[in-house]
Amino acid sequence: MLDKLQAVEDKYLQLESMISDPSIIADMPKWQKYSQEHASLGTIVEKFREYKEVCQGIDDAKEMFNEQLDDDFRKMVEAELSELKDRQEKLEAELPILLLPKDPNDDKNVIVEIRGGAGGDEAALFAGNLFRMYTRYAEIQGWRVEVLDANATELGGFKEVSFAIAGYGAYSKFKYESGVHRVQRVPTTESSGRIHTSTVTVAVLPEAEEVDVDIKQNELRIDTYCASGAGGQHVNRTESAVRITHLPTGIVVQCQDEKSQLKNKDKAMRVLRAKVLELAEEEQRSELAQNRKSQVGTGDRSERIRTYNFPQGRVTDHRIGLTLHKLDFILNGELEELINALITADQSEKLKQVN
Repeated sequence: MLDKLQAVEDKYLQLESMISDPSIIADMPKWQKYSQEHASLGTIVEKFREYKEVCQGIDDAKEMFNEQLDDDFRKMVEAELSELKDRQEKLEAELPILLLPKDPNDDKNVIVEIRGGAGGDEAALFAGNLFRMYTRYAEIQGWRVEVLDANATELGGFKEVSFAIAGYGAYSKFKYESGVHRVQRVPTTESSGRIHTSTVTVAVLPEAEEVDVDIKQNELRIDTYCASGAGGQHVNRTESAVRITHLPTGIVVQCQDEKSQLKNKDKAMRVLRAKVLELAEEEQRSELAQNRKSQVGTGDRSERIRTYNFPQGRVTDHRIGLTLHKLDFILNGELEELINALITADQSEKLKQVN
């Protein structure tokens, strides 16, 4: 492990020198690339340097025991040594996690799709609850939310809604949300007080850049139509809504949120790139099916991942067996405790595979 950490620090120093080179500073794309790589190594290098300082401190403290020490000074050195060993133990637990291969999509923006499943109007209403939960969480993180397409219902929910979240590291947090979310509650229309169970499907895609996927114009069929809203009424009478079919894969995306056909086409292409990239990555992951099953962060969309029980005020994540009696807080966007638990579980599984 120490050899790997030293190699990372050597790379960090090399990049530090490169981003200070005037010839590289003059080449902005290259400078940005090296600067991002340098910044991505910062945390692990900082921890490794702290670890080396702690190890040196332990060696220095042990050396002192070879000298003639009075009782008070010896007790002080023993206390310092004990504290240093505790720090060393914690760092030795953290460093292997930092060395785990990083998901190349972790730093990317995301596209989130929420669709009402079983439960009709109640499922659509819960899709609206999840949309608000995710947008609130994004706001807490300081990330920007942009609605790409929405099919709203008259009761205030969504049959489906897709939106983009722009922020550094968005995918690293949101990737654990893909799957089936189940809600148990008494609908407002239920006079007998009977609890209904409904489901909503969430898909989280890393937003792909044009360089990530090669989509040719002759592979696309683009249709335009009049946008419509809840209840079927026309939002406008021009054919501003856009539907794009990617012929090689059969993927279909659509967008009608903007009044401009050009803007709708641009948004639809963003979703299409993300879906084509996801399909390619899914094919790669299927070759490593055993690994995939053992990782928390790559659950199948058809898998029930979480239950929101309103009568009991609890949220249960079935992948890690975690139950939190904080339903109101979680639905208000306070997801950090839940997401951090999923990240920790995912890292533990990956460490087992490495070892």
